[in-house]
Amino acid sequence: MKRSKLFDYSFLTIGLLIQVVTYYIWHSAFSIQLSVLSLISGCLGVCSVVLTAQGNILFYLFGFGQVITYTYLCWTQRFYAEIAINAYYFATMMYGVFAWKKRLKVESQEVLTSTPKNVKSLITPRTLPLRTISIIAAATLVGSWLVGWGLSAWTDDTQPYLDAFTTIPALVAQVLMIMVYREHWYLWLAVDIFSVVLWLRAGDYCMTAQYAFWCANCLYGLHRWRSLGISKV
Repeated sequence: MKRSKLFDYSFLTIGLLIQVVTYYIWHSAFSIQLSVLSLISGCLGVCSVVLTAQGNILFYLFGFGQVITYTYLCWTQRFYAEIAINAYYFATMMYGVFAWKKRLKVESQEVLTSTPKNVKSLITPRTLPLRTISIIAAATLVGSWLVGWGLSAWTDDTQPYLDAFTTIPALVAQVLMIMVYREHWYLWLAVDIFSVVLWLRAGDYCMTAQYAFWCANCLYGLHRWRSLGISKV
């Protein structure tokens, strides 16, 4: 348990250091004007996703701050699909707080021998059947392409298809995350890979670093959620 907590804190620290170092390298060494808001948003995002990977309900606290700051950054880049999905994140996270608290209460009653601290803060995930996963994957791909085509045809979105492929899978992943299905990590990994390319092309290196770290966090999250077991409720 002590080794696990040490790794958790170390992983979080590395993520925060990546944000700070990236900001100062490109801001100072290369005279690239990066917004301080990018740094703040990146740090909030790191805290949020690491806590999510741990199955800790406290991730919502940092998540709300990250959504607000990130939405403004997307507005400056005219990433319209990203703006829309962050409004969706905000709304679903408000519901997610209550959904997770309700599940934690049920799990507390089901597992009476658990340590009180774990019961109060850590969620136990569920899993989806393979057929359902296949249907979700196919629908997500088709939906992403259609949205990309629409953004390309009807808006001045600077990166329409990348914008779409970081948006539609995230819509689905957010629902699966709130419903505590561990397969949401695969969708987030796809979203984060596309987001690295999106922000790299936009020239915002703090956001690029954030999503690069989030890719690693998806693998971390998969491992942690598997170690939390499978919920029967």
